[in-house]
Amino acid sequence: MNKIIIDSEQLDATFRDCLFKDNEITNGEIPEGAIIVEGIVNKFGFHPVRLTDKKQVVYEWLNALPHQFHKNSGGGWSFLNACQQENGIHWTGFHRSMEQLFCLGIGLGAVKCQLPREVWKALPGGVPYYVIDIA
Repeated sequence: MNKIIIDSEQLDATFRDCLFKDNEITNGEIPEGAIIVEGIVNKFGFHPVRLTDKKQVVYEWLNALPHQFHKNSGGGWSFLNACQQENGIHWTGFHRSMEQLFCLGIGLGAVKCQLPREVWKALPGGVPYYVIDIA
C-alpha cells in the first residue's frame, strides 16, 4: 500500500528547528559555524548540530523522492517534480515545502544543484535541477 512518507507538517517543524533561534544571533551577525544555504527564493542559516541531528529523517524524506532525482538511478531532475514521492503519492502542493526539503539536503551535503543560478531562467519553470547523492 502506498503511503505518505514525507509529512509536510513534520518537515516544516524540522526545518524551523534547524534554523538559528533569535537568542542565538548576536548583533545581527551570522553565528560562527552556521551552515548557509541558498534556496530558490530564500537564503537560510542552519544550526550545524541541530541539522546533523535531523540527518536520518531528512535522508528518509530525500530517499522517498522519485528515482530520477538520485545520482545513481536518474542523475537529477527538475525541482518541479519534487511534489511527488517515488510511490506516486503527491505529498505537497507548495514550492516552499519542496525548497525546505532540498535546502536541508544541501546543508547536509546530500543535494546539489546541477546548474548555476544564471542558467535557471532557461530551464522549465525557471527553477533548478537537483541531484540527490546519499552515500
